[in-house]
Amino acid sequence: MTMRLSSVLLAVLLIVLTGCQPYQYHGLYLDSPTQATDFTLTSQTGEPVSLSDLRGKLVLLYFGYTFCPDVCPTTLSTLNQALELMGKKADDVQVVMVSVDPERDTPEVLANYLSNFNPSFMGLTGTHDQIASAATGLGVFFEKHEGSAATGYLVDHTASVMALDQQGRLRLVIPFETSAEDIASDLTRLLK
Repeated sequence: MTMRLSSVLLAVLLIVLTGCQPYQYHGLYLDSPTQATDFTLTSQTGEPVSLSDLRGKLVLLYFGYTFCPDVCPTTLSTLNQALELMGKKADDVQVVMVSVDPERDTPEVLANYLSNFNPSFMGLTGTHDQIASAATGLGVFFEKHEGSAATGYLVDHTASVMALDQQGRLRLVIPFETSAEDIASDLTRLLK
């Protein structure tokens, strides 16, 4: 017990003397990461892609849809800005948007939509059941509801972005409206 207390006091003393503070993530950092459940969906190129295919990259996983009036375009724009701020380190990051609106979001629609934000962004779609299974495994909520005559229907959905490390473990949950600067800082830290 005394040796452990001495180690803690030494660590605190080093922090005080060097001015080094532990990094404070802007998102919710998971000290005990959990392995994300693998799933396979159809990419915007029409090819099947499994989450496990993306191992080796830091994956930013977002559940949204192309007809979303505000949250999705804002999130994707912010993610693109964060990658721009990261410079060359952004090559180690893959943004993936899983559509929660498979009725409207065909692979072609996803390809066209995501190209407006960043040509490297990947879109995935599938059947409602496939998407629900992928979402449930990550604690993501989505539900279709009636909109106006102009919109037909809208889809309520979780607006957070999940960062999976290079081994496919959930490491960080980034809340909606986190700034591009803060996201870039967190991702750079995760890549160390």
